[in-house]
Amino acid sequence: MQNAKQGDTVVIDYAVRTSKGTLVGDTTETGPQEIKLGDGAIFPQVEEKIADMKVGDQETVSIECNNAFGPRREEMVIDIPRQNLPPEAEPQPGMTLQAQQADGSAVTLYIVAVSDDSVKADGNHPLAGEDLAFDVTLREIKDAA
Repeated sequence: MQNAKQGDTVVIDYAVRTSKGTLVGDTTETGPQEIKLGDGAIFPQVEEKIADMKVGDQETVSIECNNAFGPRREEMVIDIPRQNLPPEAEPQPGMTLQAQQADGSAVTLYIVAVSDDSVKADGNHPLAGEDLAFDVTLREIKDAA
């Protein structure tokens, strides 16, 4: 039985857990996922492990936060006056906003708290500061064309 290699498309099932054991994503509802190794669709550490696997193998790949979504940065949590928000929707915790950084790049902000005068928004990725574990099952290897 062969192993996958760079350029191959593979079909995987996976689940992602934080170091606290919280499930943050899995394919039980969405079904198996197809990825092309080398395209950067998944963390390089997971790709490397998949390349060592054979169809039917199950592996767990641990990724430290610095190699995942980075450390949590408190300076990325900001207060935004409500008059600076778009008037279309009433802000609620969990909503996202798009903002432009000083360098012109876009950043997604996650509303974490709402008051009468402002909202507290977090520019960190929701998994920043979290070590992650990917439970991966290799279902199929499709050779590169």
